[in-house]
Amino acid sequence: MNTHGIRRFIRCTFKWDLFQTMTTIFLTLLGLFMLLPVVFVFSQAFKPIGELFAYPPKFYVVNPTLFNYQQLFQQSVTAVVPFTRYLFNSILTTGATVAGIVLISTMAAYAFSKISFPGSKALNALIIVSLMFAPESVGIPRYLVITHIGIMNTYLAHILPLVAMPVGVFLLKQFVDQVPNELIEATKIDGGREYTIFVRIIMPMCLPATATVAILAFQASWAQTETSNLFVTIESMKTLPYYVTTLTNGAANNVVGQGIAAAASLIIFVPNIIFFMLSQRRVMATMAHSGIK
Repeated sequence: MNTHGIRRFIRCTFKWDLFQTMTTIFLTLLGLFMLLPVVFVFSQAFKPIGELFAYPPKFYVVNPTLFNYQQLFQQSVTAVVPFTRYLFNSILTTGATVAGIVLISTMAAYAFSKISFPGSKALNALIIVSLMFAPESVGIPRYLVITHIGIMNTYLAHILPLVAMPVGVFLLKQFVDQVPNELIEATKIDGGREYTIFVRIIMPMCLPATATVAILAFQASWAQTETSNLFVTIESMKTLPYYVTTLTNGAANNVVGQGIAAAASLIIFVPNIIFFMLSQRRVMATMAHSGIK
């Protein structure tokens, strides 16, 4: 390599290193900025009452304490319905809702994408149109359905209204469309039925989209209070997010309830972070090793 080539190589290498360094710095700063709400939630949960109402307010906690959690569990012990009951209801209903959404959305996506039946295009268009509706617009129809089928004040009242997730069907259908038809036809020739095709071909190949839908389903189910407010009147059947909203209701509970609500909010927030991190790793690993191109 001559002198000119060496100089050109050095210039290109320096420019690339500079671009890579600037990009890394920018993404690091952006990541730190996006972490600020997470830091605030953790900091707020450990603030004493004085710092919660300090003016001007401070972003971080100066004297961290577990007083808020002590008050939370003391209140749960003296309450008619303990805190653990709300937590159990949330874990049970959220787990069943996520499983139901993933299973039903995947089955619907497979049917719309690979099975020809009368009205498939109209139903698919209806699902796309339903994406435009706000959740508040379907509140009354949901209430009427839940009332008429007789599942008020049951766990199904928390699960059934959320199982129909149009965005999950839409995302999964786009992914199922990429599955080669030749692979399905070869399985049918070998004697495989629809159940075999769905379990052994569609589900494994759709794991990236399935993990994404699971994240959306978990976030939608874990933090929602709609079902406890509309479809459940028995206090022992309500969920943890509903209990958190009751901690700060009323002027009398406004001071003490703020610290308890901050502690309970962190308890609600942490599972979202954990579930997202676990599912995100699964998405990246499956995309890297997937046979679909």
